Amino acid sequence: MIYVFLADGFEEVEALTPVDYLRRCELSVQTVGVTGKLVRGSHGITVQADILPEEMDPGKVQMIVLPGGMPGTLNLEHSAAVLNMIDYCVDRQLPIGAICAAPSILGRKGLLKEKRATCYTGFEEQLLGAVVTGAPVEADGIFITARGAGVADRFAFALIERLLSKERAELLKDAVLCVK
Repeated sequence: MIYVFLADGFEEVEALTPVDYLRRCELSVQTVGVTGKLVRGSHGITVQADILPEEMDPGKVQMIVLPGGMPGTLNLEHSAAVLNMIDYCVDRQLPIGAICAAPSILGRKGLLKEKRATCYTGFEEQLLGAVVTGAPVEADGIFITARGAGVADRFAFALIERLLSKERAELLKDAVLCVK
């Protein structure tokens, strides 16, 4: 199971593009409403989450995804359920995707030390100890980070590549008519 966390103020494109593309690859994805079942995005789009945090089954997790947006990122960081799931994944070396401001959560936890990472402009200093590249997407160890909404598709493809294969990501790129 891939859990995509949604908290009030999340960036809609950064959350829903990965959900869509992962599901197109027939992967099991559930959105987790950290601030309730109905979650309002940073641009006023309300999404109904699949489940609430207490319904997660840690034993089935394959990956977690942290969308950015403000104050969504801060709301994620204030959630014990999110922080506990990050720790769970780190302990088991399960992949964690974070985009836009959300890599700052990992940075402030000290998880990105000596890892290549990227984030939204202005959050670089919060990636404590990371090798901040400014690239659209970075994958280093279990962490996949991305800059923002404009690269949400590339972020989703990197998640698919990590879980399935580069070939499967390329097939999806062709299917959605992605400009290469």
